[in-house]
Amino acid sequence: MAYKVIIDAGHGGADFGATYNGRKEKDDNLDLALAVGNILSQNGIDVVYTRTTDVYQTPFEKAALANEAGADFFISFHRNSSPKSNQYEGVETLVYDKSGEKLDMAENINGALGELGFREIGVKARPGLVVLRRTKMPAVLIETGFLNTDADNERFDTQFSEIAQAISSAILGTLDEETLENQTAIQDDFYRVQTGSFRNREHANNMLYTLQAQGYPAFLLYEDGLFKVQVGAYKNLSNAVKMEQALRKSGYSTWIVSGPASY
Repeated sequence: MAYKVIIDAGHGGADFGATYNGRKEKDDNLDLALAVGNILSQNGIDVVYTRTTDVYQTPFEKAALANEAGADFFISFHRNSSPKSNQYEGVETLVYDKSGEKLDMAENINGALGELGFREIGVKARPGLVVLRRTKMPAVLIETGFLNTDADNERFDTQFSEIAQAISSAILGTLDEETLENQTAIQDDFYRVQTGSFRNREHANNMLYTLQAQGYPAFLLYEDGLFKVQVGAYKNLSNAVKMEQALRKSGYSTWIVSGPASY
């Protein structure tokens, strides 16, 4: 399934968002939104931006744009702020309510950023936010660290590429999961290469994000009480064998699985 994702850079124009020592949230939001959108596009996602320049749109306009585009997901980029500088640090993801696809997406993004060293504040429900309430598709708002916290700013600047890749991999990984949940044919007809099986989802996510960062089409499924990390889905066994060989050369322990699976 080809996915269409709305990438929203929060604030813009006369609306600076949070500010700190001359730094403007709207600029960080746009830089990260464009970087993530570029990675998603390179991986086959149909990306639509709410803005690509320094302009202002109301939250209602952003939601309307997403609804008119018929998007599958809405991802909004922001940075947090606190009453006092260096008071708090960390990342959090906001959703309308903690259920469904948007919760999976939010948890995956939060966890991916946590692996880069950000403190994980967690996923919070914010039903009052217009871009979460008025969008007809699953929507997630990312608060990528505190703009008025020096440690978060340093991490944002020095690990910018890693942050963009981590968010992109989390989005792509979630979309892969949703694709598998809707492709019942894979249960009987496809060969997959398994690289790990974990009771702890965090450990499974660590392997998932590493594989995706290395360019492997990895995904996660839950079966028999275990989180299983698998790569590819092949009609032809020889293609699965080729992928298994490539993974083993990269240092992974692998085995090929097929047949019914509970997604």
